[in-house]
Amino acid sequence: MGTCAVRKDQGICVNMSKSTSLQKVLGLVLLQQMLCSSAATHLSIQEEQPEGIKIGSIAQDFLPPYHLLTSDKHTRLDTQTGDLYTTAHTIDRETLCPQQPTPTGPCLIQQLVLAHDVVVKVTVEVEDINDNSPHFPEDEVRLSVPEDVAVGTSFLLDDQAQDDDTGSNGQLWYHLDDPDGFFSAEEAGQSLVVVVRRTLDREVRDTHRLTVVTTDRGVPSQSSTATLVVEVTDINDNCPAFRLDSPKSILVPMDAPRGTAVIRVRAMDPDLGPNSIITYSFSPKTSDKSRELFSLDSDSGQITLAGTIDSDGPAEYILRVLASGPSCPPAVTQVTVSVLAASSQRPVMKIRYIAELREGAILIKENQPPTVLALLELEGASPVKGAPSIAGEVPFLLRPQTGNYLLLTSKPLDFEQKSKYHVSIQVRDSRLPGGGEEMVITVLVQDVNDNAPQFQLPHYQVDVEENNAPGTTIAHIRAADIDSMQNGEVAYRLSLHTASMFSIDPGTGRVSVSVALDREQQEFHNFTVLARDNGSPALESTTSVSVHVLDQNDNEPVFTTTNFIFFIPENFPRLGQVGVVPVRDPDAGVNGQVEVQVVNGSGPFMMDNARGTLRCVAEVDREVQDRYELWLVAQDGGHPPHSSTARVTVFVEDINDNRPKVILPSTNLSCLTVSPTMHTGATVTKIYAIDKDSGINGDISYRMVASEPHSPFLIDARSGNVTLAQRLLIRDHRLHHLFIVVSDGGEPTPLQSAVWVNLLVNETEGPCTLSTVPIPAPAHFTHRPPKKTTCEEDQSGIKNAKTTLLVGLGMLVCSAIMLLGAAILFIKQRALRRSHQKLASKGSEIPLRLKETYHTVDWADVQ
Repeated sequence: MGTCAVRKDQGICVNMSKSTSLQKVLGLVLLQQMLCSSAATHLSIQEEQPEGIKIGSIAQDFLPPYHLLTSDKHTRLDTQTGDLYTTAHTIDRETLCPQQPTPTGPCLIQQLVLAHDVVVKVTVEVEDINDNSPHFPEDEVRLSVPEDVAVGTSFLLDDQAQDDDTGSNGQLWYHLDDPDGFFSAEEAGQSLVVVVRRTLDREVRDTHRLTVVTTDRGVPSQSSTATLVVEVTDINDNCPAFRLDSPKSILVPMDAPRGTAVIRVRAMDPDLGPNSIITYSFSPKTSDKSRELFSLDSDSGQITLAGTIDSDGPAEYILRVLASGPSCPPAVTQVTVSVLAASSQRPVMKIRYIAELREGAILIKENQPPTVLALLELEGASPVKGAPSIAGEVPFLLRPQTGNYLLLTSKPLDFEQKSKYHVSIQVRDSRLPGGGEEMVITVLVQDVNDNAPQFQLPHYQVDVEENNAPGTTIAHIRAADIDSMQNGEVAYRLSLHTASMFSIDPGTGRVSVSVALDREQQEFHNFTVLARDNGSPALESTTSVSVHVLDQNDNEPVFTTTNFIFFIPENFPRLGQVGVVPVRDPDAGVNGQVEVQVVNGSGPFMMDNARGTLRCVAEVDREVQDRYELWLVAQDGGHPPHSSTARVTVFVEDINDNRPKVILPSTNLSCLTVSPTMHTGATVTKIYAIDKDSGINGDISYRMVASEPHSPFLIDARSGNVTLAQRLLIRDHRLHHLFIVVSDGGEPTPLQSAVWVNLLVNETEGPCTLSTVPIPAPAHFTHRPPKKTTCEEDQSGIKNAKTTLLVGLGMLVCSAIMLLGAAILFIKQRALRRSHQKLASKGSEIPLRLKETYHTVDWADVQ
């Protein structure tokens, strides 16, 4: 039920639940309309990229700001720039698209981005890299092949290799490693076909173990191996045959009771299963009397006595036995059964034990010298041909002792070589069934603790990556003790001087480390493992273990300081060394190889990584820029790489490479009228100059080079103020030319500029104008230009020569003009005097307008 909200002013009841549902529906409709009208952009990136890699940008097509409408942990959007980046969650194509490749297309990550007022559908295609090795479902692949298969027959394996990558990275080819050449591999698309190359015979070899190598076609390629077990199945290609050791004759006592086992014939068929079943039967050529007296087990080939031997019967019986198999002709053997007369008696062997006896077996400790074990006595009415003897090669012998025989060891016994002997003592008599009498005595050798534990290796070299999980097993130390029972029980321990972080399981020999190892703190660890048995007395042996801690890229490059400050002069040579930028990475190998780069490349600087120095690659001018702010990024060669940053401030120090520039007066033709009534010490005008250099190089001073004697004007060396030094007299009522030299404080040679200051002392304060240049600068004024390079000096010499020529020509022209002007002036002055005399009575002032001819000289250009 929804709640009902009543609005008193309108008396309307609104169901709030329905309103919320309506809002959701409207929102979905709005979103659908936006999607229908949305734009799209397609980006791509290879999988397995580290965090912070730029995938692409939508800024070139859409306006900011940008907002993600959907969320995905693998990508991050910069809301200001529209750039899409990878995150700490690695993009793994095989995880994102586990069913790829599919008929529906590539592996895609789709996002919705609101760019300004446009919904953009951003599709990121995840490109595959060859980051997966081919693999078989099992380590062993089995194939059954009948032994009568024809050479050249092909078999398609049921278990095929798989590769999770796509394209050429997931395309596989196979190679079969068979040194005997029975099989080879062929490709059928993505499947492996095994081809038989040689004739098979199960009875010769029933199993072939081959190595299958599967390799993908990526660059670089990856491969894996599996074991192909080819089982050769049996066919019925062999028939039964009697074994060579199958008995041919036997003696049977005449008084042997019914059911006595006479002899067992044995045939064999190398086939398997039903193909190897053998059925025994008497040949039709066997007499009826023999068939009545003896019975034959059809399965086992055992012949037993089925009746009572008649004393009047024959002395021997001929039994022909057939061994039959499926679809095979029977094999035939003949057995001769001789009847032994009742008067013959079998010899009887009795034994008296001297050594310890347990459960019918003689006990003797190992490493004992030759020891008597038992006394053998012979009894029997029948004459015995030959003495008792021991069958086989065993370390025992029989020694005659007053008609009897002593059984003793012939050498010390070794439990580790053999712990149990079956000593067969035989008495030979050709008249007896089986050719005589036999007795078997069991001898058990008891172990003593005569062997110390032996390690598999005299020294163990263990490689462990640093930052391992605490408790990780780093090695499995094994020692074997060939002694038995508690003498062979081995317990392990570490030497007393072993670091406490290492421990060993006393029973299994597994060595573990309780803390995470740090290669940067200690790269090698050495300790000793002791193995001790449980014998009495106990025996012990040792082995050494060396643990090499392998490096991981777990350290960032470190600058010696995060803020480097360097000073260089503005005439700094190109590719000169600005300063050393030390950076170190405690990791090893490529993880510790650091490359430093300048990230804001607008400045004229670059890193020389071979020498670890910052170099200047272009000219610097302090007057253009007096300092540079750089950011350096140091990145190691690990995967993923680590980096760090440092700030570099390069100050450009000033050199005296700029002469003062006169701002006021702005020209050498400027002229100022001075009243004759001006008080002494009053400021007449001001000389203002600037110098782009700094410090003493920009410290400006002013001086007046006297161009006329007893000048009534002075200039302040610091301020440049021109003042009236003395009261103006009648002789001072004229045009004064002041030659002002402006110097900086540079060392060792200051730079200078000059300017003409023209002052007209006159009672009439009318405008003062000049049209010609004053006479040349005083001879003792020397203008010193800034020091130049060799190339500049050559160019300056040429320019000076041209200037000198022009100045000389100008001076000649000026001299001619001055002579002409002097003549004109003389004529005019005579005319003026006459006019003055006429007007003197009326008290009129004589307007004075002087026209002087001189040329503006810019001493900066006279070099």
